[in-house]
Amino acid sequence: MKLIHPLNMRPYGRTHLLVIGLLLVILLVGIGAYWWKTENRSVPMEPVQTTEESTVIHSAKTPNPKTAGKLTKSKNVMVSPQKQQMIGVKTEPAAIRDLTHTIRTVGQVEVDETRLTHMHTKLEGWIQELYVKFTGEHVQKNQKLFEIYSPELVSTQEEYLLALKAVRSLGDSEFPEIAKNAKSLLDVTRQRFSLWDITPDHIQDLEQTGKVLRTLPLHAPSSGYVLHMAVREGMHVTPAMELYTLANLSRVWVLADVYQYEIPLVKLGQEATVTLSYFPGQTFKGKVTYVYPILETKTRTVKVRFELPNPKWTLKPGMFANIHLQIPRGKRLVVPTTAVLDSGTEQLVFIDQGQGMFEPRTVTVGVRTRDAYEILEGIEPGELVVTRGNFLVDSESNLKAATEMMMPGMEMRKKKNTEPSGSMPGMSH
Repeated sequence: MKLIHPLNMRPYGRTHLLVIGLLLVILLVGIGAYWWKTENRSVPMEPVQTTEESTVIHSAKTPNPKTAGKLTKSKNVMVSPQKQQMIGVKTEPAAIRDLTHTIRTVGQVEVDETRLTHMHTKLEGWIQELYVKFTGEHVQKNQKLFEIYSPELVSTQEEYLLALKAVRSLGDSEFPEIAKNAKSLLDVTRQRFSLWDITPDHIQDLEQTGKVLRTLPLHAPSSGYVLHMAVREGMHVTPAMELYTLANLSRVWVLADVYQYEIPLVKLGQEATVTLSYFPGQTFKGKVTYVYPILETKTRTVKVRFELPNPKWTLKPGMFANIHLQIPRGKRLVVPTTAVLDSGTEQLVFIDQGQGMFEPRTVTVGVRTRDAYEILEGIEPGELVVTRGNFLVDSESNLKAATEMMMPGMEMRKKKNTEPSGSMPGMSH
């Protein structure tokens, strides 16, 4: 008997029968697989009722998204004695002792500006003879520098001789007013010589000889070395010209750069030790005499002036010098510099609690010396701090913190994998 299609009433061919059979096989296999899965499944769990208490517990176990991914240090970290020996852990007690802060800097020897003399002539004329002829020459006070010819100086000498003659002749005059006027003219002329820096001995020579000198010498107003010279024989000079610059080098300055964070420790009168590479083994003593009010913006330093005696003129302007300024800070709680780990945002030390336990602790530091840190807060005297191997102890602490942070996520994933999936309500086979 042939099967007839309901639409066109055509009989099915062999190909159509094969397709229908294949579909029936696939359907039977799917039903069997679904039955096997439901039979091996555990008893469905009742839906968990959400309460306020369960919500609180769940939220406490769920990581905060704001702090997720950040490593936080555990309170203590355990390092076995074998590992301590391997990484070379050493400890030292925090102690109270005298703390001295040393400022080390470099400066340059300069001329004491209060001992500079700028030599000018006070009258116009011509240099006839020069006695001090080169830069660097040392001169003594009242030493002759040069002789000057000045028409004004010659006429003043003539006036002085006339006034002197009038005083001598009219001294016993019956008219006291005339004698007084003559003496007044003599005093005015003598004062003019003084204003021109003509020394009294030249005036006495003029009075004794009665001869007008064509040139008169000018003398050094102070002792010192010639730093600058702008005069030669035959040169026409005026009061506006600086002829010599003299420097008394029996005392010099050293100008040094001190970083701005150390400036509050520098006080006037503090004594400093000065050494120079030119004089090995020799030290000089100086004192802080001035702290300049301007900050150098490029180097973030401030100039500090030290004054040093220089009786033998050993220190010469332009020399470089090393400055050591020791500032006593009194008794302070200190730890070795190697005990403090500076992360940039905080300072950390590790406290040895015994039996392999180390506590990371944040501290507040003060002044740092060459080998110690002043501790302002965070440590008590006598506590053992790790001075060597603390970087590796810190690594152990970071590793432990990272592991503890990862554990809640791992436990949640493990619990999720072991929990039965359960059947969904409203699901029909």
